[in-house]
Amino acid sequence: MTRRTEDASSPLEVTHHHPDLRVDERALTSTLSLVLEREGRSIGSLSVILTDHETVLELNRRYLQHDYLTDVLSFPLGADDASDVVEGEIYIDLDTAAERHTEFGMSFDEEVRRYAIHGLLHLIGYDDATPKGAEAMERLEEVYLRAAGNAPPL
Repeated sequence: MTRRTEDASSPLEVTHHHPDLRVDERALTSTLSLVLEREGRSIGSLSVILTDHETVLELNRRYLQHDYLTDVLSFPLGADDASDVVEGEIYIDLDTAAERHTEFGMSFDEEVRRYAIHGLLHLIGYDDATPKGAEAMERLEEVYLRAAGNAPPL
């Protein structure tokens, strides 16, 4: 089932493509807006697709040549990461969030928002390929979740 939740004129589109799981879309879009504001970025066009293991695995195999599940994938659509305008697609695996959220002491919706923040940070230009980069991204995820009121205190 696919259900688009934002109007056609909105630069931020959330699409449910999962047969069963749903998230609080208002909190998700609010959190992403907060990140964009704090990062000094605006949206050209941003799609967040809420989907399942099968879809994310297929995308990971096809476009990144990775044969494993992951929680979130980001695909930039803009010309370069240095732009103040973010354009891209974020695919979030709701199955992974449902399976793992308690492991991190988070609600399902909070875990989904963490994945969305992570994907957005990649579109902005952050990289977690090194331990230092991964640590910086994790810190930012915590900062933004707290700022949005979506994370337990340390």
